[in-house]
Amino acid sequence: MSTAPAPLRTAVLGAGWVAREVWAPLLAEHPDFELAAVVDADPAAARALAPSGGAVRVAARAEELADVPLDVAVVALPNHLHVPAARALLRRGVPVFVEKPVCRTGAEARELGTAAVSGAGVHAWSAARHRADVRALAALLPELGELRALGLNWTRAAGIPQRDGWFTDRRLAGGGALLDLGWHLLDVGLDLLGWPAVTRVLGTLSGDWLGRAEGAADWSSRAAGSAGDASGPPAERVEDTARGLLLTATGVAVSLESRWASHQPLDSTVITVEGTEGVAVLRGTFGFSPHRLARSSLTVLRRGREEDVPLPEEPVGAEYRRQVDELARRLGRAAGAPGGAGGARAGDSLAEITVLASCVDLFYAAADRVAPAAPAPAAHP
Repeated sequence: MSTAPAPLRTAVLGAGWVAREVWAPLLAEHPDFELAAVVDADPAAARALAPSGGAVRVAARAEELADVPLDVAVVALPNHLHVPAARALLRRGVPVFVEKPVCRTGAEARELGTAAVSGAGVHAWSAARHRADVRALAALLPELGELRALGLNWTRAAGIPQRDGWFTDRRLAGGGALLDLGWHLLDVGLDLLGWPAVTRVLGTLSGDWLGRAEGAADWSSRAAGSAGDASGPPAERVEDTARGLLLTATGVAVSLESRWASHQPLDSTVITVEGTEGVAVLRGTFGFSPHRLARSSLTVLRRGREEDVPLPEEPVGAEYRRQVDELARRLGRAAGAPGGAGGARAGDSLAEITVLASCVDLFYAAADRVAPAAPAPAAHP
């Protein structure tokens, strides 16, 4: 009689919103994962994330886990700590899933690639890929003929995550709405296109809402200034809006607009795919904001006739449960899945991360904004 393999011993680095609301509960309910450690510079936050009565190591720094056997780690720290933390784990041979944005620059993406020589995989993708409406859009693409243009737009009514914390300090975050929302859009959009290289970018940035109280997210529980040391020179502010045009090596024009705040009444995400045989438009709202469209819609326009494509109902956040399922599959826990736990590189995301980081570099360069001038401190939890 065969027995089920032991759950994957998992560390969660970071005890902020995404760890509390997404990763901790989903890992707890999934049979393929077992929470083995929580790391956060705030001991109280780390202890609160660990289940009571369980044998979970709580630590302030990743180095304190050197004697803890791990099969995988989820890096959900502030942006400037993603690469240092992931790099240390990869050198131990521990596969990592890194929250978006995985890295702030192409140089940081290369650091991850160098650290992954041990064979451990770097896994990262937007959970939005696993939304039912995005999957329905992907299924339509063969009917659209040769693809010519892709429109990606995520506009929040009011959604600046932290007005005075690390999120809006470029020295730590690396960027604003482009890295926060645009990373998701590009991940989903380029995945629909089959991950072509992006060769040229035009971009513009603005920060008109950063000083307005009405631009802040009223639904975010993130504490201002948490999980990052912004001491020193005054903060270098990020953008709250990014608008651009990208050209792929396959000739598809990609328009991108990501906005933390606007004059719109609701948060919305719109993906438009234009081909020689039709145009498909998906309208919905990515993420968890309560200020969202009531439901998603998918329409196809062909020679003047528009038809609605039925979409299944699903609860907000269902895509994150599928994301955890996908991570288990990539770590070898599904029948026929490549690789296995403890260091398998099969199916990792380094090539995709490199493309996304290149897009970010090209976008900021085109907008006359260079990478963060002061590198973040090397220390990490």
